[in-house]
Order: sequence, then C-alpha cells, then structure tokens
Amino acid sequence: MAKSKDPEAQKRKEEIKKADVRLLAQLGYKQEFKRDFRPLEVFGIAFSIIGLTPSIASVLFYSLPNGGGPAMVWGWLVASLLVLCVGMSMAELASAMPTSGGLYFWTYTYASPRWRRLLCWIVGCALHSILINSLANQFTIRSGKDANTIGNIAAVASIDWGCAVQVMAAVTIASDDTFSPNSAQLFGVYCGIVLSHGVLCCLGTTILARLQTVYIILNVLLCMVVIIILPITTPDEFRNTTSFALWDFTNFNGWPNGFAFILSFLAPLWTICSFDSSVHIAEESSNAAVAVPWGIVNAISVAGLLGWAINMVLAFCMGTDLEALWDSDQPMALIFLNSFGRKATLGVWIVVVLVQYMMGSSMVPAVKPSHSAVMVVRLGLPRWLIRSIDNVRSHRSALPFSGWLYNLSSHTQTPINSVWYDALLAIVMGLLVFAGDQAINAAFALSVTGLYVAYAIPIVARFWGGCEFIPGPFYLGPLSGPCAVISVVFMSVMSIIFLFPTSPTTTVGDMNYTVVVLGGVLFLSLVWYYIPVYGGIYWFTGPVKTVESSDPNLELNQFSGARQQSDSSKFSPSVSSSY
Repeated sequence: MAKSKDPEAQKRKEEIKKADVRLLAQLGYKQEFKRDFRPLEVFGIAFSIIGLTPSIASVLFYSLPNGGGPAMVWGWLVASLLVLCVGMSMAELASAMPTSGGLYFWTYTYASPRWRRLLCWIVGCALHSILINSLANQFTIRSGKDANTIGNIAAVASIDWGCAVQVMAAVTIASDDTFSPNSAQLFGVYCGIVLSHGVLCCLGTTILARLQTVYIILNVLLCMVVIIILPITTPDEFRNTTSFALWDFTNFNGWPNGFAFILSFLAPLWTICSFDSSVHIAEESSNAAVAVPWGIVNAISVAGLLGWAINMVLAFCMGTDLEALWDSDQPMALIFLNSFGRKATLGVWIVVVLVQYMMGSSMVPAVKPSHSAVMVVRLGLPRWLIRSIDNVRSHRSALPFSGWLYNLSSHTQTPINSVWYDALLAIVMGLLVFAGDQAINAAFALSVTGLYVAYAIPIVARFWGGCEFIPGPFYLGPLSGPCAVISVVFMSVMSIIFLFPTSPTTTVGDMNYTVVVLGGVLFLSLVWYYIPVYGGIYWFTGPVKTVESSDPNLELNQFSGARQQSDSSKFSPSVSSSY
C-alpha cells in the first residue's frame, strides 16, 4: 500500500528547495542539479572519503616511533579536537555560502579587493597541486622494511597507492610471507588501480545518493571488527597493561619526547582530512546551509571518536615489541595476524582492501556539467577527481590547458579530458617511487601542506579581509574568532612541522625536501601569475557568475535556460549580505 504524502511536509520541502535556489542565485549561480542529498548522505560523503580503518592502518607508521601507545591514544585525541576546530571554522563559511566553489569562492568573496585575485590564484594552484598529489598520496604503507619510512613525517600515500600496497600485503599474507613485492610490482598494481578509477569516472554512471548509507554501514562495521572482535581474540602474550598502553612513551627517532609527541599528530591529521568534500556537493544538497556544515562537523567528530577507540584497542592488543611492528611491512596487518591467525587476517584484510578501493570509485556516480564548468555527484570519488572537477569548475581559466580540460564528452556528459589529465599526472608522480623514499615523500607531503594553505586562506580572509560576513544557520557566535585563531595557528604550526626530517641527526640524502617541492610550486605559481603579458594578473578574474539577478522572488524554473556568462570582476562580496 502506497504511503500517503503529508501535504505540510511536501510544502516544507518545496520551500526549502526554493530557498536553496534563491540563496545560490544570490551567490551568483543558477541551480542545475537535483538536490537529492539528505543530511545523512552529506555526512557520508566526508566520512566515506576518510576511510577510517584503512587510513589508521597506514598512520601507525607515524605514531609508533613517536610515542607508541600514548601517542596513538592521547595524540590522536588532542589532534582530533584541533582538527574539529578547523572543521567548525570551515563549517561557518559553508553555512554562510553553500556553493561548490568552496575555498576558492570564499577566498574571493572575503579577501580585500587588492589581494583577492592573487589569493584565489594561490588557493587554486594549491588545490591543483593537491589533486595531482592526492591520487598518488594518501596512505603510507611500506612495501618492505625501511620503504616509505614513517620517520619522514611529511610522507603521505594516496588512496590508490595505499590500495595497491594493501593488495600486495594480502598477497604476502596468502603466500605465508614467501612473497615480498618490489617497487616495480607495486607501481604496476598502482597504475592498474588508477586506470580503473579513470575508466569508472568517465562512464557517467547514475548511482543514487542513497548508496552513501551503504558506505557508512561498511565503514562502521569494519571499525567494529577492530573495536569489538580484536580484544576478544588477542592472545594473552600480546595483551598490554594499562601502564604500557597509555603511559609508556616510546621514542625511536631521537627527537625530544615533547616534539616527538607533536609529530604523532600527523596520524589523525592525515586520516581526518578532505572533510571539505561535503562542500563540493553543496549545490546537490537539500537545505545546504544546514546540511553541509553539519556534515563536516559530524564527519570529523565521528571519525575522531571511532579513530580514538580503534587506536585505544590497538594500543592494548599490539604487544610490547613495538620495534618489530615498526620494522614490519604493515603494522596493523601484523597485529591482526598475531590476534586473528593467518586465514582470518586474510579475510579481514581483503575487506580493508575493498573498502579502500570503494573510497576511490566503487560508487562513482554521474559526472555532470555545472554552472561554471563541471560538477560531480561525489559518492566517495578519488580525491584527485574531486579536486579536479572543482578546480575546472571554479578555477578553469587558471589551469594549464583549461580550454581542453573544460570540454565535456557529448556521449557521457563527463569531463573525460580532465579525468585522464589528472590520472596521467598521478601515474607520472608515482614514478618517483623509483627515485627513492625521500623524493616521493617530498612530493606526497605537498598534498598536505597545500591543503592547509588552501584551508587557512579563506578563514583568515573572513576576519581580516575587510568584507562583511553574514553568518548562516551554523554559527559559533562569540567563539567564532577564537576557534578561527586556533585553527589557523594549528595549521601553520603543523605545516612547519611537516618540513622537519625524520631524525635530528640526518644526512643530505635523508633530509626532508618538502620545503623545496612546496616552495617550488608556490614560486612557479607566482611567476605564472606575474609573468609579463601572459601572466594571470592580466586575465585572471576569479569566480565566474552565471546569474546576474538578485531578485529574492527567483523561482526554480528560472534557471532551466542556458548558462549565462558574465564578467566575474563585477562580482562583489556584498552579495553575501543579500540574504
């Protein structure tokens, strides 16, 4: 029997739709997508991309040598709270201006007129560097002893690189440790995963937003396996005392204990990242000014709490030989092996690999053209594609080969050129694995430091850009300023920490060259901007509006026509106060 529709509920739903469209029009854009994403699914976008258990499987390399159990437990807790401050500051911006342009759009809106174009350029270049690095670096999982060492705190591996190494780890477990992959084999698997994601992203499939619920369930179930089953199955010889798990500080790298403890913050920072992905579907979310900011905050909060519980369990079930764990190919796999046995570990590890791959593209949905360029309904898409699509959408005039990248397939209505452009660059960057640990680690660290540059600029611009900020439904009130200060200081300090080498006693070959890579990217982006005649300063104008009218009576059907073009230089930050 069909359910009768509540007239009042339907009326409320239509009012929300109209309010969403009006707000978007006041920001300068027309509505082009169905707003199908419910609050739970908006949360699911960020939570599924975090991929908690596979992420923690890699970040053990950062916490084990920089404190052991105390770093895993208390370092995670403290850093998660600080990341939550960053998320809340971003959530305020998302609530005030729920547009998919996100960081780029906010920077232009709130920065002073003198600096807004340059700051937008820097944010766009920082995000573009992230989109290339992010496919090649999200999770750091060593293929063998001393490979991609945790000591280099700036190293990050990608979703696809992590998936490739996890696949090989499963092979190693299945072979009873008789197989050990080399760099060429890892790179081959990595290329296969990148190419498979590229193909899936070009198909223009139409998987519905409802599948986000499946993502949430699978991620939570995998967390529960660790939190509930691992303590039950761990033999007594691997069970640790409270004193050892929570208070015995282990330091393998030689830095002072306090500094080593700060280095361990990199574990939650790299795990709980890309929470801004909820912003990328702001124009596909119902009641976006509420759903998007709470999606960000809830994703960070749930990931922080579940991650803390997982780290707590691991600290009590990992045994006392931390050096053996650190020297192993995969610490979490060894912990599972000690507790579950080989067959059960292989079964659980296969699920970890599947979840890791799902984070990349198992639910690749429709990729569609947007008001400025292209948009995507992002159901756990690879980070590089999310960044790619949004950069082409908002920053297309500043990207290399932007005209070619902007082209959409007439068959699938997907940005095929953009997808393969970034896939190719990601594969090229993966070749750095053959150049040595520090070379590839420096490139990987750029994705994290660049992300913090992109996060910090709009937060700073909001308070010091001189433009009026009209808060949305999510607003911290008097705590807004202190939260922003904590967020910016935290990101700035950690970005500097990323530049330190593994050990205070290091050699030229063991140095962390992240500062060279990051400095080089920022320097070249400024050269590109200021170069005579051809530089961005002569033609780059920032976000391109597609709606000129700010009539508060604009309705849904007024945005069904062709996309309007306008001079973005006419865009004023005063639009933020029009609602």
